[in-house]
Amino acid sequence: MTIIDQLGSQAKKASSELLKLSTSQKNSFLMRLAQDLVEQSAMIMAENQKDMAKAKEHGISDIMLDRLLLTEERIEGIAKGVRQVVELQDPIGQVLKGYTNLDGLKILQKRVPLGVIAMIFESRPNVAIDAFSLAFKTNNAIILRGGRDALNSNIALVKVARKSLEAMAITPDAIQLLEDPSHDLAEELMAATAYVDVLIPRGGARLIQTVKEKAKVPVIETGVGNVHIYVDALADLEMATKVVINAKTQRPSVCNAAESLVIHRDVAQSFIPQLEEAISKVHAVEFRTEEDTLALFKNATLASEEDFGMEFLDYIMSVKIVDSLEEAIDWINHYSSHHSEAIITKDLAAAERFQDQIDAAAVYVNASTRFTDGFVFGLGAEIGISTQKMHARGPMGLEALTSSKYYINGNGNIRQ
Repeated sequence: MTIIDQLGSQAKKASSELLKLSTSQKNSFLMRLAQDLVEQSAMIMAENQKDMAKAKEHGISDIMLDRLLLTEERIEGIAKGVRQVVELQDPIGQVLKGYTNLDGLKILQKRVPLGVIAMIFESRPNVAIDAFSLAFKTNNAIILRGGRDALNSNIALVKVARKSLEAMAITPDAIQLLEDPSHDLAEELMAATAYVDVLIPRGGARLIQTVKEKAKVPVIETGVGNVHIYVDALADLEMATKVVINAKTQRPSVCNAAESLVIHRDVAQSFIPQLEEAISKVHAVEFRTEEDTLALFKNATLASEEDFGMEFLDYIMSVKIVDSLEEAIDWINHYSSHHSEAIITKDLAAAERFQDQIDAAAVYVNASTRFTDGFVFGLGAEIGISTQKMHARGPMGLEALTSSKYYINGNGNIRQ
């Protein structure tokens, strides 16, 4: 029996046991977990520092180190996310439809768990608990496979979760971690059709593409974010400046950070100097643009074709000048990763057209794309942001981790 067989069979058994848990039992456990995470924060941070030291030795960038770091404040934030899941309505058992058919059968369609969720994710260790809390609230078992950089942190977090489960007399196999981060085992997990009901990859473009190519189990595609902000001809330029600075610099290492700026030509000469001056006071940003628009900037470099489709996760931004709203929409739809896009405008008709015609999970008017987040949307700690159109789209909360089942009741009915 391979390690994937072992983890898979244990998860399958655990998913059956979790079906017996009531909403109150699940909420009691999650409150216990939040408390235990805070109480064990010193141990968790000590293990995280081992990962931080190795990452620095490997020359990981400061931005990616920030993704990896766990502090007391961030652990409290993870615990807060778990507590928020407690407050959310339990979708399991929710009746979606109920009716009596022509044959006299009483038919109900109810929400049920997916079963066993596998998740492959990269640097951010908070994902382990975020994903588990949502999976647990929906009676799903979860198998986690984190990145090599966060291995000690993930082991520590899963250890706390498993001890909390045991303390509440719940199967600890509700959460399991694949501690060997080798690519071969990851690919075996992607093909574990006997155990895994759905696989959720959460990370960069390379990970997502690998999963799409290798997976044999159903996949919910998430989160590469080539996020655009379009500054329209009728934009409030003060607002646009504020929004772009927030979306680009607040936390550039996350998938809802802006990577691409599209500007209407009518406001480009006014907006670009204003943005350059203002953003430099917050953090230096490298702008990359086309040759014929370099002169509009004090400091910019020539963009390559790849730059316009790139998720930089850094203080870098591609810039495109357009002559119309239609050109902006076409440009964004061509290069979009279908995550989050925004328009800054005072033109209501332009705003409505942008929201209707842009193909993305979240489309903003006059607001930062940094808001695309399950916690902010009131969904609790998200398991990911789906960029596909099947089953789940956008920030994935509890309902995204459910399926449905038909319950049919008769009284000796037979089909004629």
